[in-house]
Amino acid sequence: MEVTGAETAPRGDENRTVIALVDDDRNILTTVSIALQAEGFDTRVYSDGEAALGALLSNPPDLAIFDIKMPKMNGMELLRRLREQSPLPVIFLTSKDDETDEQAGFEMGADDYIAKPFSLRLLLARIRAILRRSGGDHPLLLSEQFDDKPGEVLERGRLFMDPARHHATWDGEPVSLTVTEFLLLEALAARPGVIKSRNQLMDAAYPDDVFVDDRTVDSHIKRMRRKFRSVDPDFSAIETLYGAGYSFNEG
Repeated sequence: MEVTGAETAPRGDENRTVIALVDDDRNILTTVSIALQAEGFDTRVYSDGEAALGALLSNPPDLAIFDIKMPKMNGMELLRRLREQSPLPVIFLTSKDDETDEQAGFEMGADDYIAKPFSLRLLLARIRAILRRSGGDHPLLLSEQFDDKPGEVLERGRLFMDPARHHATWDGEPVSLTVTEFLLLEALAARPGVIKSRNQLMDAAYPDDVFVDDRTVDSHIKRMRRKFRSVDPDFSAIETLYGAGYSFNEG
């Protein structure tokens, strides 16, 4: 497969789920693209963020996978500029054990991250989990058996959540949440005052037996609080119980 700064994609069914890959490593682009195509996905590949940005906005895929360290425009800047106009689900590829990359990625709106080196099996599990949580009618998921029907509207004090539309408000003001943030908040708000451990929250947001460490949940909660405080500086409904987990206080 020839990889340049421009998009390359197989000709196929227009209804197929499309994954965009952005990485300056030719081996990763080729290996991952072939693996995804073997699983029934269509792929578009880009060798740098600068080449990818316009295409991701003008012809959005169903999900994108970004490397962070790239020439011309790195993954962080690409995500920042993308988030100004698009809620496209994004998985970051980060350096192994680089907590700074992980936290920065979540703060800028990444839906998940995978540390290099990674297994293709893990990557596929993450992709399918995010596509299901995003609520789209992805052909590759329709034949699989999942109990993922949207829940009922949830109202807890000043919080309003509509899972069917992936819509949340606080005091009537919209709060833009990623898919993972929405599921974490829904799990907390479902039973106000009840302490949810990090493991319980992981199960709510990552229902596919995908390993996620404690820092990931903490990063999501931190970013979620920041979003709510942007519309209400006094927001304190998500409480931390050190050593135990988190709870939602509707009072």
